[in-house]
Amino acid sequence: MLAFRVLKNPLYRRFWISLAISQFGSWMQSASLSWLVITLTGSAERLGLVIACLFLPSLFIALPAGVLADRMARRTLVFYAQAAMMILAGGVALLILIHHINFSLLVAFALLFGSANAVDIPVRQALTVELAGRENYPGAISLNSFAFNFNRLLAPAVAGLVIASLGIGWAFLINALTFVPILFVLFSIPPSPPQEVGGAPLHLLLDGFRYVRSTPLVRNVLLLVLWLGVFTINFQTLIPAYSRLVLHLGAQGYGFLVSALGLGAVLGAILQAITGRARPARILLGGFIVTLVLLALSLPLPYGMVALALPFAGFGMITALISANTTIQTLVPNRLRGRVMSIYALVNQGTGPLGAYLTGLSIQLLGGREGVFWLGLLSLAGILLFGRLSWPRHLVASAED
Repeated sequence: MLAFRVLKNPLYRRFWISLAISQFGSWMQSASLSWLVITLTGSAERLGLVIACLFLPSLFIALPAGVLADRMARRTLVFYAQAAMMILAGGVALLILIHHINFSLLVAFALLFGSANAVDIPVRQALTVELAGRENYPGAISLNSFAFNFNRLLAPAVAGLVIASLGIGWAFLINALTFVPILFVLFSIPPSPPQEVGGAPLHLLLDGFRYVRSTPLVRNVLLLVLWLGVFTINFQTLIPAYSRLVLHLGAQGYGFLVSALGLGAVLGAILQAITGRARPARILLGGFIVTLVLLALSLPLPYGMVALALPFAGFGMITALISANTTIQTLVPNRLRGRVMSIYALVNQGTGPLGAYLTGLSIQLLGGREGVFWLGLLSLAGILLFGRLSWPRHLVASAED
């Protein structure tokens, strides 16, 4: 299987295992942060604001990070970004444990953590191709996504148990500790020489945009990911708000709903790992599946039915995102990889502030089920619109080869 062939590379194998450990802690923190905000404030709108602050830095940092990824040693950039996130998680854990946490501090934490993450994402994706090799990238991204979403499945449930038994500060502390293995691995990787890319930063950045504009399939994929990011896949806001304000659940019930979403995402990642190829048409299919789940959640479903519906949302979400990422990475030349992936990160992560706030505000103003219903309708409108776009067949074929 293509996805597991890449693990024969010992350097990549160590990187993948340590990254999976870090992602486990990050998913624990993600679930814990959302639960902390909703219990502190009781406001879906304020929850949406904090989640928006996690993604907001991508609007300003992702593109410069892409230029740096094509000019500097990618390992060094990822090391510093991961170290910054470890320090921030440990600092918040300490504030919670000594009972000095408040909403304003959580907003500041979200902005700082999101800034480090905005550097990490495009550079780490470029580093993944560097370590795995371009020919192994479809398998590597499927394998990475499998670990990412397996942790999405397991970590929120563990976070719920940790919160209930030890307290929410321990979930942040565990996340800080999970950064230690990847920092050791990154430190042990011989730094690659900087990319031989010259020119003014603005000129280099514009080269990336010119490539996107002149490559119809890449352009259409990015536009669809933008739409899905605003209206469709804002589950970091939707699930805690829906759990607390509609289903009236506790921490464990909320954690299991997030895990249900992760179960579907794991299945979607396994499917991609088995096929090991970019399939652009799956982006539309995945978005449509998530849209159907949003419309279903607008109905008066009991907890059990919601738990059964969310795996379909996770499957559709990860199918769309993996297909989008793999399609772009398969087409883009290595000299532009950091810049184009920074544009992808800008679209994927940068829509987070608007999408998260819009989701929280819709639920706060219209009610849980009514807010989700209107988001589902807007999502469906976009899916139908993009379904009518002319996806260049020769480029689709080249991405699937």
